[in-house]
Amino acid sequence: MNLVADSFAWPFRGPWRSSWLVGVPVVLFSPLLFIPLLGYAIAATRAAEGGAAHGPPAWHLSVRLITDGLWTAFAVLLVALPFIVVFEPFAGALYGSHIWSTGDPGQSLFYARVLAFLILALPLGIALLLVMPNATARFASTGRPRDLFDFAASLRAVRHDFATWNLAAAAIVTGWAVGVACVGLLCVGIVPGIFYAILVSAHATAALHDKGSPPPAG
Repeated sequence: MNLVADSFAWPFRGPWRSSWLVGVPVVLFSPLLFIPLLGYAIAATRAAEGGAAHGPPAWHLSVRLITDGLWTAFAVLLVALPFIVVFEPFAGALYGSHIWSTGDPGQSLFYARVLAFLILALPLGIALLLVMPNATARFASTGRPRDLFDFAASLRAVRHDFATWNLAAAAIVTGWAVGVACVGLLCVGIVPGIFYAILVSAHATAALHDKGSPPPAG
C-alpha cells in the first residue's frame, strides 16, 4: 500500500507550487488545452520515473509537450473507438426497448443515451486501465510512440506483474474519485481536484516502469 500513499503525497513534493500554479488554469481551460495537459501528464510520469522525490515537474511549453499530448490522445481514442462505434446503436436499442421512457420521444431518446453512456463507461474504464498505464510508462521512458500503441505488451505486463498493476490501478481510480468528488485540495473545487488526480495517476503509472530499462529519455 506504500505505492498508493506515495502517489497521494507526490503532488505536494518538491517545488510543487509552480506546477500547480500553471496546471490548475490549464485544467480549467482543458477543452482548449487538453493536448498540452496530456503532454504534461507524460512529462509528470517521466519525472516520477526519474526520481519521485523531486515532485511534479515544472511546465515547459515545447514541441515535445505537444507531440506527447497528441500521441497520447490518439492512443486513448484508439482504445475508446469500439465504444464510440457501438454507442448510438446501443442507445437506439435501449430506446426501442422502452427501458427508460417518457411520453416525450425526444426526452426518452436522451435518457436512452445517458443510460448507454453509463453502461459503456465501466468497460471503457477497465479497458483504459488495462492498457494505458503500462503503455504510458513505456512511452514516458523511451519517447517512442510505438510503445504507446503496443497494447499487447501492456496486457502481457499486467499478467507478468499483476500485483504492481493492481496497486497502480487502485491509486489511479481512487485519485480520480477524489478529484471528481471535489475533495482534492481541501474541497476548493473540482478543477484542482482533477489536476491532483492527473499527478496521482502519473506517479502511480511510473511504478510500472521497468526498473531494468534505461533511464527516461530527457
